[in-house]
Amino acid sequence: MKTLSKPDEILLLTILRLDNDASSIDIVRDIEDRTGKIITFGALWVSMDILTKKGLAAKRMDEPGESGGRKKIFYTVTSEGIAALEASRKLHTKLWQGIDHIIDAPKDVS
Repeated sequence: MKTLSKPDEILLLTILRLDNDASSIDIVRDIEDRTGKIITFGALWVSMDILTKKGLAAKRMDEPGESGGRKKIFYTVTSEGIAALEASRKLHTKLWQGIDHIIDAPKDVS
């Protein structure tokens, strides 16, 4: 299984947090609220297209409502995406093992 980049991991986790049926606007807002980072719709769509091509996410488009407008795009995380997230979590756990005592140690402020 290929390792997820941090941005891909953030996107997939955000979609899952949004009940695995997230619109672009919901994803952008959630990421900004949680990380303070601003993501443009263009950057989101490019990233989501890549995740979709990799089979880690899927998208569907709803028809515009009676008032017209653009089609709304919704994203879900596929089973392959969930497996990639699980592998990423296991990797993070292994990398963090044995580090707590170093981080929690009193710092020498000289």
